[in-house]
Parts: sequence; structure tokens; C-alpha cells
Amino acid sequence: MRRAPDSIWKFVAPVVTNLDYEFVGASLGQAESGLTLRIYIDGPDGVTVDDCAKVSRQLGDALDVENLIAGEYCLEVSSPGVDRPLFGIDDFTRFAGNEVKLKMAVAQDGRRNYRGMLDSVVDQSVVLKVDGEDHELRISDIESASIVARF
Repeated sequence: MRRAPDSIWKFVAPVVTNLDYEFVGASLGQAESGLTLRIYIDGPDGVTVDDCAKVSRQLGDALDVENLIAGEYCLEVSSPGVDRPLFGIDDFTRFAGNEVKLKMAVAQDGRRNYRGMLDSVVDQSVVLKVDGEDHELRISDIESASIVARF
């Protein structure tokens, strides 16, 4: 799944925040059930299934009226989970020091998949330490990113 278009972010964010939740991000892509819009929300004490259902009801009706997605799609609202997705510079800055997985939209130095320690954010790039080597990767070239859960 890829980051949802900015038009969806701009529409969804105020709906979620007006319901007193943190809007973590949105992705859009093909899933087993077809085209799927995933909305990630969080709260100070996490979120429950009821919280997700509440946001889903509000967004479902509003998205249908706005018609931002052509054709049929499935709406999923969930917590970001322990393998929290990272969407932008603020997320990468906030979670520096964590182990992350990245998938690049286009191969960098012959590879698309990276797993390593998120060291820092420099300008519009992240610095990822993989096997003792620093890799500077442009955020705009990242297709998907998430924290690696530790148990």
C-alpha cells in the first residue's frame, strides 16, 4: 500500500481530529478485498474497536459525499499498531532511534528493501544504519515504512 493522495489526507485529517483522535496517516492500494483505503488513528491511551468504528462511520459517509475515490473501495480504520507505519518527515523525526523497515519506490544502489536503525533526518532524507553502513534515502522516494516491533 502506498501513501494516499494529499487530497484524501487533507479531507480525512480534520474529520479524525474533530473526533479527538490523532490522525496518524492514510494509505491506499490493492488488498485482498480490492481497492482499500486504510486510515490510522491513535489516542493518548491507544484506540479501541469502538473508536475505530466511530471514526469509520463518520468518514464513510463523508467520503461517499465527497467522492474522492473513483469506484468501489473498502474503508479500514485501525490503530497504527506496534509496527506503526511512518508517513512523513515528522514521523521519521519522532521515531529516530528505532529499527525500521523501508521499501523504496525505485531501487537505490540496486535494492528496494531496507531494515535498520533510523539514525536521523537530514533535510528531506532519512539516514538509516544497515549493517554498520549509513544509507541516506530521500523520504519522497520511500514507498512504505514502518517500525519493527520489538517484544
